Amino acid sequence: MQYNPGWNNSSVNLLHVRAVGPGDTLHYIWSSIGAPAVLLVATESPSSALRINWTQLLSPAPAGAVWIEPPSSVVYSAAVVFTKVFESSEAETLEELFYPTYDLSDFSWDSINRTLNHTALTAEFTGIPAADPGGSFSNGSLAFRVTAYEASGRDGPLPSLLHTANSSKVEFVLAGVVPRGNGSRFALEVATVEETGVAQKLRSERSIDDEYTPTIFEMLSLVAESQNDSSALSFLQWKATAYGSRTPRREDSIRCRSHGLQAANWTLPASSIVHAYFGEGAGSTYTVSAINISFGGEDGKVYQEKRYLSWSALLGFGQPPKDTFSPLVISIMAVALGTPMVMLLVGSCVVLIAQRKRYSEYEPIN
Repeated sequence: MQYNPGWNNSSVNLLHVRAVGPGDTLHYIWSSIGAPAVLLVATESPSSALRINWTQLLSPAPAGAVWIEPPSSVVYSAAVVFTKVFESSEAETLEELFYPTYDLSDFSWDSINRTLNHTALTAEFTGIPAADPGGSFSNGSLAFRVTAYEASGRDGPLPSLLHTANSSKVEFVLAGVVPRGNGSRFALEVATVEETGVAQKLRSERSIDDEYTPTIFEMLSLVAESQNDSSALSFLQWKATAYGSRTPRREDSIRCRSHGLQAANWTLPASSIVHAYFGEGAGSTYTVSAINISFGGEDGKVYQEKRYLSWSALLGFGQPPKDTFSPLVISIMAVALGTPMVMLLVGSCVVLIAQRKRYSEYEPIN
């Protein structure tokens, strides 16, 4: 993990996470320059390196300021941008009332240098609006917590996402932000940038097994698929829940919904890291898609009471991890389904033996 490589000023944030394999390298480049975003770049060289022209990156025209060397080693690149946060509540007329949108490209972000943990491989981007006339953020903040992984495993805290060494976690957190309405609900807009020939697909998988995330039976994945062979190139994966506590429990669950993946005809907001890598073709040469992820039940009271919201998602390369039944659940199912079958077989055998024994006492009549 490198913070602002080649730049000594902490007034801006760029975090480079590099995972090196025997024959390839995975690059995650997180930044809050403009709207918070992450670049995902896979190369077929174990020695590929990130290069940044900082003067150009921080200029009004950053196109070409970020690249991977050697360029020929890049086999796949994409970006995920967290663009806006919406707040709404239900008016007396039963219509949804929307408040002015929080544009994340207009936020002021703290230096992540003080939160960077090279041992735990974590960092936190914390920000507040540059202009906050209503004072909603006077005692609150919005944050994106980033975690990288060195091996496969499962997170301890809920929602206990299963991860691999090819993935990273991002956690969206609203803490202490004063809602602008009674029963306010929030939604996060997420945009993706993909190369030509790659399409985003939203998958929903349901399972009867909620062992690791109690009462939540749905997993959603936003998967980038190659249109040539339908292979998965990258993904953003999350459970259909958020939580209203710093130490989440089952009762802290907040309903999470995904609202239609759509092709974004609008241009991306000021997100220097995306424009710096993809150039001005983002939105024309490259495909931009967007999805809204909302948090809150019908009355939106959970956040109103606790003033805390946390939503976790996994992102990475290749196929998203897939949960399977644990040995404990398999054992329980085997006992639950196997015991009646054994009893039925044993009972049938006893009846057959009893019938044969009973009729064997009689001699056939001549």
